[in-house]
Amino acid sequence: MLETPTGEAEATGQAGTGQAGFWTLQQAQALHGLPFNDLIHGAHAVHRRHFDPNAIQLSRLLSIKTGGCPEDCGYCSQSARYDTGVKATRLMALEEVVAAARRAKAEGATRFCMGAAWRSPKPRDLARVAAMVEAVKALGLETCATLGMLTGEEAGALRAAGLDYYNHNVDTSPGFYGEIISTRTLEDRLATLANAREAGLKLCCGGIVGLGETLDDRLAMLVLLANLDPAPESVPLNLWNEVAGVPVAARAERPDAIAFARLVAVARIMMPQSVLRLSAGRQYMSDEAQALCFFAGANSLFLGETLLTTRNASEERDAALFARLGLTAMPAGEGVDADA
Repeated sequence: MLETPTGEAEATGQAGTGQAGFWTLQQAQALHGLPFNDLIHGAHAVHRRHFDPNAIQLSRLLSIKTGGCPEDCGYCSQSARYDTGVKATRLMALEEVVAAARRAKAEGATRFCMGAAWRSPKPRDLARVAAMVEAVKALGLETCATLGMLTGEEAGALRAAGLDYYNHNVDTSPGFYGEIISTRTLEDRLATLANAREAGLKLCCGGIVGLGETLDDRLAMLVLLANLDPAPESVPLNLWNEVAGVPVAARAERPDAIAFARLVAVARIMMPQSVLRLSAGRQYMSDEAQALCFFAGANSLFLGETLLTTRNASEERDAALFARLGLTAMPAGEGVDADA
């Protein structure tokens, strides 16, 4: 029987809050090493304690400024350092963003996420993004943005405009981070997360698996996320999404469906109140693999056939899968415990 930081036995589904504990790599390894059926059963019990097990949070992601990023993230199609075929664009007009948000809401999304390929926003661009946030919020959608590094003042300006969530992924483990990025440190990322928290923003923060990291790297990434105080409200789990021309492509290898479901289950137990999103790479997953991940605790995804610059599962396929599994859209306002 495994003892968690809160002293409760997660192997039997007795979840703590995950908000004040301190997880170790050894505890994550012990969880991951449970027999598969025990791990999945325990994770589903945790999931059911905190969420409606048949509800999925639906988001839509729009690239409001594509390409030309000066960073050297070794997986990214938008880095100016690599020839990936992505054409750099200017920041979109407010009217275009609002029109996309209206379509997203009509298609069932409750959150609209805006991404810009910057190291950090310039003052004139931040003002334009704040106007977008305000307009999208006025449509009744939750708002999320990913704009690179933020100062405390910048985070405060976005919060004042109505931003709900700030996305800034840690990407991978502390030990593997330097293998894929050199232009921005993990400490830089953590500083931005702290600035967002201080401004009153909720966090959307996760990482990518399949970049050539080890299993312990994947678990160490979950430990890092779970030990943030509090843990991120949203945790996107991305599978390596194939991008030609980036350094990671030479060594990337996505985990198989069972390995990824194990990771989802460990994340659910370690972060019981966080919404776990199946993000990039979902188009590679079979319906059965996605169903297994939903049972293990994943309860969010992106709608639409494009995620920034890479492919996503088709909307028709998602609709059919939801019907087969009896899944419905989660109402706006995630993280509310379900008495299920």
